[in-house]
Amino acid sequence: MNKLLKPANSGNKRDKSSPKGTPSRQEGLPFPIVGIGASAGGLEALEQFLRQVPQWSGMAFVIVQHLDPTHKGIMPELLQRTTEMEVFQVKDRMRVKPNCVYVIPPNKDMSILHGVLHLFEPTAPRGLRLPIDFFLRSLAEDRRELSIGVILSGMGSDGTMGLRAIKEKAGVALVQEPASAKFDSMPRSAIDAGLADLVATTEDLPGKIIDYLRHARIIAKTDLSLEEKDRSALEKILILLRAKTGQDFSLYKKSTVYRRVERRMGIHQIDRIAAFVRYLQENPQELELLFKELLIGVTSFFRDPTAWEHLRGEAIPALLAGRPIGGALRAWSVGCSSGEEAYSLAIAFKEALEQVKPPGNFTLQIFATDLDRDAIDKARQGVYPANIAADVSPERLHRFFIKEENGYRVGKEIREMVTFATQNVIMDPPFTKLDILICRNLLIYLTPELQKKLLPLFHYSLNPGGVLFLGSAEAVSTFTDLFAPMDIKSRLFRRRESVMPAEPLAFPASFVPVLPGVPKELTILKPAANLQSLADQLLLQHFSPPAVLTNDKGDILYISGRTGKYLEPAAGKANWNIFAMAREGLRFDLGSAFQKAIRQKEATTVKGLKVGTNGGTQTVDVTVQAIEEPEALRGMVMIVFTDVVTPLEKKAQGRSKTAPSGNARVLELEQELQQFREELQTTREEMQSSQEELKSTNEELQSTNEELQSTNEELTTSREEMQSLNEELQTVNAEQQSKMDELARINNDMRNLLNSTEIVTVFLDNDLNVRRYTTGANKLFKLIPGDVGRPLSDIVSDLLYPEMIEEAREVLRTLAFSEKQIAATDGRWFSVRIMPYRTLEDVIGGVVITFSNITAAKALEAELREEISRLKAEPDRKNQT
Repeated sequence: MNKLLKPANSGNKRDKSSPKGTPSRQEGLPFPIVGIGASAGGLEALEQFLRQVPQWSGMAFVIVQHLDPTHKGIMPELLQRTTEMEVFQVKDRMRVKPNCVYVIPPNKDMSILHGVLHLFEPTAPRGLRLPIDFFLRSLAEDRRELSIGVILSGMGSDGTMGLRAIKEKAGVALVQEPASAKFDSMPRSAIDAGLADLVATTEDLPGKIIDYLRHARIIAKTDLSLEEKDRSALEKILILLRAKTGQDFSLYKKSTVYRRVERRMGIHQIDRIAAFVRYLQENPQELELLFKELLIGVTSFFRDPTAWEHLRGEAIPALLAGRPIGGALRAWSVGCSSGEEAYSLAIAFKEALEQVKPPGNFTLQIFATDLDRDAIDKARQGVYPANIAADVSPERLHRFFIKEENGYRVGKEIREMVTFATQNVIMDPPFTKLDILICRNLLIYLTPELQKKLLPLFHYSLNPGGVLFLGSAEAVSTFTDLFAPMDIKSRLFRRRESVMPAEPLAFPASFVPVLPGVPKELTILKPAANLQSLADQLLLQHFSPPAVLTNDKGDILYISGRTGKYLEPAAGKANWNIFAMAREGLRFDLGSAFQKAIRQKEATTVKGLKVGTNGGTQTVDVTVQAIEEPEALRGMVMIVFTDVVTPLEKKAQGRSKTAPSGNARVLELEQELQQFREELQTTREEMQSSQEELKSTNEELQSTNEELQSTNEELTTSREEMQSLNEELQTVNAEQQSKMDELARINNDMRNLLNSTEIVTVFLDNDLNVRRYTTGANKLFKLIPGDVGRPLSDIVSDLLYPEMIEEAREVLRTLAFSEKQIAATDGRWFSVRIMPYRTLEDVIGGVVITFSNITAAKALEAELREEISRLKAEPDRKNQT
């Protein structure tokens, strides 16, 4: 199959003096780069791999292997025998070209930038370096979807983090079949992490890469804008995913979903998305893999270290300073994946406490949630591969982690600070009353509409002054009235106390478009009507100048007084921006004054503006003031309109009065007219009084209605808080139940292990009291279940070993084990071994005494001694005879 990719003259050896054996048209175009990681047993695997790669594959291969730093590398010479491609040992700033193989030199770390390889002096000592991860991470950034990672035979877990980075950038990850590897630790680590797109033997891996790239090119040739793609087929995939997993990905960015779908299509060599829908229907397990693909949680400990330093050194101390008496702080890690982010926060909090040394006693409860149940299960275990040493300093590893055979386990002190749970932030209620909320690199995968609903929800979840920590590619966008930047580069924001947002707060259960006809106006609650409030209202309506409150973008938040002479709705879709609504004569000067007021942080007044009103003009002074106090209005802008009084023009003299008639009838009519005028004036005054009373009554009713609305909103908020508390209780309950189940399994395993050894074991605490004993101990000691907690010295024993308790105390003192052969009163013999009892934290918690029955061995020893004595006695008898 691979031979078909060679040109007709490929059978001849090329001129190795020139590295330009490839067609020149390929060198100027982006081409795939395959990063290959190998360690122990890797030479044989590399030879098998390269034998199957055609000379003109169009790919470049960069090999990173764990090499002895003290020996000269001969890897290029060895690999050149197995491939027709030219093999180079990398030199600093060497440009990568297609159809060539590049091998890392000994005692170097290597990275790639814009297709050029760069060598670094290793920073870690021998044995602690992770050169494969280091290179694959840079390859993912440099080649993105054209990056390919391959992990071959090797020991340890180097390469796993690198594959995770490649998959984040839509590259492809391949792993050698562990059964075919001489050392399967590296391949198995990548597979166990769920990062392997394809698993095959080294002979089959090149063909699978070529097939994947061929189908990826076919898909790319027909690649159109997302609007022109088969949306129906994509929606069917989302329906199948929802039916299989119960999760709705319709609110994820379509481009992100389609890119993940394209990867799966390339892996299975499917050219059309409609055919992939059919494939999903026939292979339900592929739905699970696609679900995992969409949930690839690319995370690591202390990702973006500078941002974490700002959180530890500035944000957390600011929170502690706001609570001088101490107390419990709450944090929520949204989309925590496998838990590195949540544990990083716990470590940063511990270090901040040591740095600040606050007078109060502070604790931090972290709720870490993710949609991926498998990732949450892994996070709960708190076990990570050894290559986290690339992200966690040796000091932190020593203090907060426990070294195990294949990696590190999070220490008990940090583990108990975090509660993990599965949660869909789009559908499930949020956690509330938080001091820290971390949501890093999740928003970038969601639609802008959903982002605009989640950020106000995060504002609602945080306490006043709480900290929001976003990813490096995320921002609070238009919600500057809700969050103030603490460090914009690190994406740290502080919750800002603000007026109610123009949009109603949407909880996850209601992440749907607002129904038509539902007003989106800002509602300001009024106090109960009384003399003072009515007088203030009258002053505002009739004597204070009209004013408008906006945000720093000019969007209107509140209007005081009648502003119709200065503002009018713009034609078309409703737009509540003051620059769109300003009448003729105001727009230019208002915009200039607005920007000047924001820059200079002082009031700016523009006088004598002529505003076009209905059929005339009005002279007005406009004052623009950026608000600094109170805190709730900081960052907003007040615009005040003041009419300029102009002298009224004298009106032309009207018609001259006619002389009164001498006719009596005319006089009578004039008197009646005067009477009617007085009655009319009285009626008008009464009507005006009635209107004012009705207006006052209407305002009182409106105030009462607003109070009821406020009460209803408070009840709704209380209900949501109760629902959130219920979710938290369920989360804690699930966590405790998981721990209980795990403890039960461990107890069962321990009991069966101890019983299967047939070795009697007695556990004593530091005071040599009985803590636990195994089956059979009651045949040596007169033990009953009620004896747990009693000193072992008080228990009658069949052993002829009166100094056992003293030797146990000596073991506790010296930590050196003791082993002796002791006889029992009934003729049995036991090998008694006394050892210190060590906890997982390496703390001595008592002693363990084991009793192995060696009666048969002793009997056999006695028989052998008698036989030896008999054989020695035989010559003596013969000599006597």
